[in-house]
Amino acid sequence: MKRVGAIILVFLLLILLAALRFFQGEFFYDPLIDFFYGDYLTAESLPEINLGKLLLATSGRFWLNSSISLLILKVVFKKAEILKISILIYGVLFVVLIIAFTYLIADYEQNYNLALFYIRRFLIQPVMLLLLLPAFYYQKLRNK
Repeated sequence: MKRVGAIILVFLLLILLAALRFFQGEFFYDPLIDFFYGDYLTAESLPEINLGKLLLATSGRFWLNSSISLLILKVVFKKAEILKISILIYGVLFVVLIIAFTYLIADYEQNYNLALFYIRRFLIQPVMLLLLLPAFYYQKLRNK
């Protein structure tokens, strides 16, 4: 029964991640959404951006996604060590990516478009969960 409960909880947390993505326009300030849906590879300038507001919204979104992802990892693996290393990975990743993101926006050049796209994607989507789940599962199988 505990296993069924864990599966249901993981499923609900995944639905919550999907809801964050689906309602991103209502909850988060992000003028880059339309920019990246357009022909951003040839765009010569970014849309008008309130950098402070964008960084706050992007950071909030990163930590919401990360918190839900950490809960999923905790439910799936039930080990404090995995949660600790995951928190460290998310923290280091956030610092590195938010600095790079800020630099790319503040010192924008057209040839930064792809880098900006992928760094932003890493910040606003739960990509690390997709990397950490199989990595920790593989590690768990190796240790048996």
